[in-house]
Parts: sequence; structure tokens; C-alpha cells
Amino acid sequence: MYEVMNNNKFPIKMWTKGVYVEEDAKAQLSKLAGLPFIHKHLAVMPDCHVGKGATIGSVVPTVGAIVPAAVGVDLGCGMSAVRTSLKAADLPDDLFSLRSHIESVVPHGRSNNGKGTLDVGSWRKDIPLDVEERWAELDRHFNYVVEINARFERSNNINHLGTLGGGNHFIEICLDENDNVWVMLHSGSRGIGNAIGSHFIALAKKDMERWFINLPDKDLSYIPEGSEHFSNYVSCVDWAQKYAKISREIMMARALGALKDEVCPFTTDEMAVNCHHNYISKEHHFGKNVWVTRKGAVRARVGDLGIIPGAMGMKSFIVRGKGNDDSFHSCSHGAGRLMSRTQAKKQFSLNDHIRDTQGVECRKDIDVLDETPKAYKDIDAVMAAQSDLVDVVHTLKAVVCVKG
Repeated sequence: MYEVMNNNKFPIKMWTKGVYVEEDAKAQLSKLAGLPFIHKHLAVMPDCHVGKGATIGSVVPTVGAIVPAAVGVDLGCGMSAVRTSLKAADLPDDLFSLRSHIESVVPHGRSNNGKGTLDVGSWRKDIPLDVEERWAELDRHFNYVVEINARFERSNNINHLGTLGGGNHFIEICLDENDNVWVMLHSGSRGIGNAIGSHFIALAKKDMERWFINLPDKDLSYIPEGSEHFSNYVSCVDWAQKYAKISREIMMARALGALKDEVCPFTTDEMAVNCHHNYISKEHHFGKNVWVTRKGAVRARVGDLGIIPGAMGMKSFIVRGKGNDDSFHSCSHGAGRLMSRTQAKKQFSLNDHIRDTQGVECRKDIDVLDETPKAYKDIDAVMAAQSDLVDVVHTLKAVVCVKG
């Protein structure tokens, strides 16, 4: 059940019982709950923590306006998971070759400030045929996006499609409770999503200044429905969400191909999930059509399948939504950070990371200490706090983890 923070213009309902929430996150939520166009209340998931613009793990229903920074810049970021016919016994004892193969077919990480052919996280030479074919589905409406801002054409768009990125993005080979092999991944709209999000956040801030609207935080700058930029923003975000979904589908096909090359032929079944957790959606709640911004939250209507990953190489969950009205039919998008990346690098050593990722074929170097498991909240506590939002369908344990 949720707890309520009531000292705001609108209540904040928090599914955080038994889970640590930093005071800075509560302060950030209070500012957001002071906006006049919130619908009923905010819903806060157990993985919540301070984010840029708005609290990660927040569900923000609004009427007549959208806060672009509450959506963020990784538009359409989300998860994908597929169950295969393979069993644990089918996997080789040494999984390094499998990890290396996946890394070779999916660009990941970042170099050269993300620019040009020197960026390891992009298609550095020719665009592969499978990427070109899927880009054609997006290119039909990309001209409209470019008409809004010509600089979008010079962003990382097709050369980032089907690439992983860095940070908390990953590809994993997992085992469920019946030793079935799954492929699971996490990524978003990459450079083009960042360009779109950043552009409209800047426009919203300029409009607030032009209209002399004073806010407790400039990141709460909003775009009113019916204003000059609103329909352009919604259209661009919709395009970026499609981009992110297609990008995950490309990476999933490539990861499955690498698995077949390294192990043996197999099939996939009907258990497949592809869900956003950074996006906007027009929905009906408490008798009204509203804009729902989920920043680090997954839609969990009755029967909806979702994915809640744990920390690097740890447990993750395939879940089914219960359609909880107070949460605006939402659940958490993961374990949630317990500390900042800077703090994690200071607090944990490479030996800590090696110990905590024992049994997982993954990077064990100093550059991933910010993603080490103990930098995240306890996923079991996070799941317990939202037991009225979702049911667990499968519990997955990673055996291979690819990180950028």
C-alpha cells in the first residue's frame, strides 16, 4: 500500500514502504506537486530517486500542459525480453565468447564525445541492411521532425538506431525459475531522443521567461496545450518512442542471432515483452482524459506485461499489471539508484564489484563501478513495496551482462 505526503497543492502517493527515499527526492516531488495542472495526485514508485528535471520513478498526470523535463531526454527508454526454447544446460560453461559475440554485433558505450566515426557506440562505417530497413519505417515521418528543427537531421539518428548506449543500458542472458534461457535488454532513443528532449525543454524555459511565469525550479517549465509548441512536442515524442521500440527490436534480433551462433538453433515463444518507461501517453483516469508522464515507470493495466530489472547482473522480474487506479496503472521500472554515480565510484572498490558480480559474465573493470549492484536499492524490497501494483510472472537471474 502507498503512503501519502500531504503538504503540497496535490497529494503525493508513494509506494515506498520499506524502501529508502532520499530527502532531495521528496523535495523534488513536492515542487512538482505544486504545479496547478496536476490531475488528482502524483504517484511515486519504490525505485524513486532524484533525477534531472523530475524525480525518476514518478508518474505525473496533467491536464492542459506537459512538463518536458519530467519526461526527460531519453524518450521512449524501456525494456525488451524474449524467452527462448533453450535451457541452462544448453549454454556453454565459458560464457565469455557469447558476451564478446553480442558486443561485436551491437555497438555499445561511447567515445569521441559521441561524434563521428570514432564513436564506438554508433555505426561507424556503413549502416547495416537490417538497420536501414527498419529506419525506413521511421524515415517516413522524420521529415516532419526535421521541419520542426533542422538540427535534428544532423543528430545521431540512423547511426544510433539499434545501438545500446551506456550508463544503465544493458543486454543480458538470463535464466528463469525453470532454467529457461531469456534475452533481455534496456535502451532508449539515443542521440536523436536527447536532441528532441533537450530542444523542447529549452523552448519551455524560454516561454516561461517570456510569459513572466516564476517557478520554484526552472526544470518545471511546461508547454501548455494549445500553445505554439505543444502539438510539435507530442508528435516528436511519439516519433522518438517508436524509434526506441524499433531500436530495441533490432538489438534483440542481433542478440538472439549471436546466441544461436554460439550455442545451437532454438525457437522463441509467445512470452515476449517490449515496454517503455520514459514516455507520455494520453489516458483516462478518475473520469478525465489526461496526459500521463511516466519517468522511470511502466504502465501496468490489468494484464499488461512489464519488466522490472534489478541491478547489474542481479535478479529481474517479468510482471503482470493489476491495474491499480491510484498508481494510474503503473509500476516501477527497476530497482532504482541508492546513491549517485560519483558516490558509488568513491564508496566501492573493484574488488567489491568483482565479488558482487560473481557468477555473472560481465565487465569487471573500474569504469563500471557506478553501475555496481550495491549502488542500487534492494530489488526484493522494491518488489514487496509494490505488491498491490503487479504480480510476478517470472523471476530472471542474469548469467551474461553486456554494458556500454
